[in-house]
Amino acid sequence: MSTQVLPEQDTRPEGTDAPDDETPEVFHYVRKNKIVESAVTGSYVVALCGEVFPVTKQAKPGSPVCQECKRIYENLPPGGDE
Repeated sequence: MSTQVLPEQDTRPEGTDAPDDETPEVFHYVRKNKIVESAVTGSYVVALCGEVFPVTKQAKPGSPVCQECKRIYENLPPGGDE
């Protein structure tokens, strides 16, 4: 009995040539005190724009930012470091 290795085949449906993460990843504005809690426990956070997600990555300087979060943040009154 012999074993053959089949060539690797793309089994994705047509029209899905790229992975689902085609859109550039953006980072959202979230309350500081919720970031660490989410990263440790996996709990979900709510961004200023309303997006709900667990924190899995840390933004680096120059990372793309959610424009809706940025707009909301810039229109907040000063203070509120809670």
